[in-house]
Amino acid sequence: MSTPATAYGTLPPASPLANRKPISLPRLHEMRERGEKITMLTAYDATFAAVADAAGVECILVGDSLGMVCQGLNSTVGVTLETMRHHTESVARGVRRVQGTAWIIGDLPFGSYQASREQALQSAVVLMQAGAHMVKLEGGGWTAETVRFLVERGIPVCAHLGLTPQTVHALGGYRVQGRAPAAAQQLRAQALELQDAGASMLVLEMVPAPLARDLTPELPRCHTIGIGSGKDTAGQVLVLHDMLGIHLGKAPKFVRNFMAGAEGVQEAMAHYVRAVKAGEFPDNTLHAWSE
Repeated sequence: MSTPATAYGTLPPASPLANRKPISLPRLHEMRERGEKITMLTAYDATFAAVADAAGVECILVGDSLGMVCQGLNSTVGVTLETMRHHTESVARGVRRVQGTAWIIGDLPFGSYQASREQALQSAVVLMQAGAHMVKLEGGGWTAETVRFLVERGIPVCAHLGLTPQTVHALGGYRVQGRAPAAAQQLRAQALELQDAGASMLVLEMVPAPLARDLTPELPRCHTIGIGSGKDTAGQVLVLHDMLGIHLGKAPKFVRNFMAGAEGVQEAMAHYVRAVKAGEFPDNTLHAWSE
């Protein structure tokens, strides 16, 4: 396969890590069964998505975090469905330009799925037609029926518990969730309910590492993807800009700058993939909750 060119020059060739068949839900289940960690990064455009795919990243999340890192918003609340459609299309094009193997997850933004299950379906269709293989929504409790409704109609769903940025104001800010016994019990109950509803993935954001560790084996059909939740989840995700050491504000405590010592972005991403799979990242001695 020839190496594609972009307005910025030629994309780097695919690494040996990326010499694989396209990622699918069955392949992710196979990885989980053999104890191989799942790697995920956010990406918001074609070029970074192509480089992530070439570096061996299995899952690319087109996150509504783009509102903060790309648009300069103070939170994700202002991101629209049209914005998510545009960026999902761009990422899908980039993945197809190189290896075409990564599993693409599109974030359903705030206000695009809360009104009804039918609204959620319409919004999910927009992102799936834009190139997503799966959609992600935040929260537990009421969302279980929405997840079931989407899955029954052939749309894979990634759920999201713990710190849910779309409801950060209701949570009292960017703080760890599930510390108190009652809160931990509620989070566990919601996670099990989401698995039963058919969610295939579950992002656990800023959840105490012991809780994430204990919860992961209880969810054999729903792969836990940690961010700031310790290293014992089925996989890890980071915001692209965080792992490249690019910040508009203060970096979270659990983030590592993978550009340090790397000759380029693809090498930094490959270092991230290797560190996650080797269990070297995250380091459980540095927690998001160790204020």
